Amino acid sequence: MESLADALRKAAAVLAEAGVPSPRTDAELLAAHLLRESVGRVRALALIGAAAPEGYNELIAERSQRVPLQHITGVAYFRRLELAVGPGVFIPRPETETVAQLAIDAARLTQRALVADLGTGSGAIAGSVAQEVPEACVYAVELSDLAHAWAERNLAPLGVTLVQGDYAEALAERNGTFDVVASNPPYIPTSAVPREPEVAEHDPELALYGGSADGLRLPLAAAAAAARLLKPGGYFVMEHAEVQAGTLARILGTHPCWTTVRTHQDLSGRDRSTSAVRTDVPWGTSK
Repeated sequence: MESLADALRKAAAVLAEAGVPSPRTDAELLAAHLLRESVGRVRALALIGAAAPEGYNELIAERSQRVPLQHITGVAYFRRLELAVGPGVFIPRPETETVAQLAIDAARLTQRALVADLGTGSGAIAGSVAQEVPEACVYAVELSDLAHAWAERNLAPLGVTLVQGDYAEALAERNGTFDVVASNPPYIPTSAVPREPEVAEHDPELALYGGSADGLRLPLAAAAAAARLLKPGGYFVMEHAEVQAGTLARILGTHPCWTTVRTHQDLSGRDRSTSAVRTDVPWGTSK
């Protein structure tokens, strides 16, 4: 039987040849998945001459076809959460953790804050708020049938109220009552195809493309929904592409519904999200 050390070395070479960005790490993570051990334990087992787990080469072959690691293991890690993911749901990214942090910080400023996550996908933002601000009352909205099923699995244990529907219209019975609204809407321009096969071929199009040439139709719809849902003084934060930061700051900054518009950087220093505070101007008032 092949040793774990040899299997890891060969797997890393196969994944590197396939263009996987982190071949050694992915090789170790897949071994850890099969062995039900931590990556640190996998490294220790390799040093003492342990055997490779059964089925390991098959998983490496699947990953070499650029099937997302999270689809193979069925798990994505986001802040303190272990999220169930698979085909049909957007895999949460580390850069979104800063958006969740901004929503969490805002929710902590109000006792029993009412929070909404628009376009929740796997439930990453909503779940993080519910877990880290347990006294908050959290709602999540998702349109996709498949993503809604994943979100339901992830959010039910956390007490989040999950609503299926278009965030442009959802939660209308609670207009003007929310303290915090967060969103990671689709924002890729319609003509821009992601370079990574894991994204282009496996993330659902509904979660990627922003519905217009500049990718801003759906983000602006999320902003309009937030203006409808928030009470005066309520906080809105939304993720976007780095190149969209200036445009969104300008649009929100010149609209009477918003004040205190700010751009925030992600963990790599890119302009990744914009926040604003709801004024007392009635929703629907034009510029």
